[in-house]
Amino acid sequence: MESGAEQITILTLFLQADPVVKGVMLILAVASVWSWAIAVEKWLQFGDLEAQARKYEREFWSGRSIDDVDDRAGDKPRDALSRVYATASREFREARRVGIVGEGGQQLLERVDRLMQAQISRELTRASKNLGFLATVAASAPFIGLFGTVWGIMNAFTNIAQQQQTNLAVVAPGIAEALFATALGLVAAIPAVIFYNKFSGDLDRFGDRLETFSDEVAARMSRRLSERS
Repeated sequence: MESGAEQITILTLFLQADPVVKGVMLILAVASVWSWAIAVEKWLQFGDLEAQARKYEREFWSGRSIDDVDDRAGDKPRDALSRVYATASREFREARRVGIVGEGGQQLLERVDRLMQAQISRELTRASKNLGFLATVAASAPFIGLFGTVWGIMNAFTNIAQQQQTNLAVVAPGIAEALFATALGLVAAIPAVIFYNKFSGDLDRFGDRLETFSDEVAARMSRRLSERS
């Protein structure tokens, strides 16, 4: 009995599994590793977004004029807030160049707001990349594992019928590999759920930050238009 128990390891469960169950195990293992890789990447990404946003907000509200902020942003802004501002700034500068700032101020502000909203949408799309995969793994991994379990149990009962033996030594390996598929499904799904909820919350907070910043930019440009009128 001890030698039989010693043979039931994770490796032997995989190697001796039915091809279908083995495929399920491979899919779940790859999904789990990929989920962790995405989690590390998103953790670093949202950390960078937060740090860059704080830095740019400090610069934006440091008392500099809009022209000074434009000069600091440059032609190729590298962070989300500066790209949102650059979108508004380009439209504002173009309107000032053609001389419609005073006459069409309200229309200008509406265009600026629409452009900033479009840029915010692009930034959120960029920030949400790969979150869909985490959601897919979180939702589907338990069912994929359950499929492997049902298939493995069916094979176990088939073997019992063929060998006409019901002792534990015959039943245990098949049942063990079937339950191992369920375990792998949970191993893949549980972290994916946690990661998805965490990063979805980060994305919502980042979106709120961009929306607040765009409102502040619009208010600052509106004040500048009022000073010119």
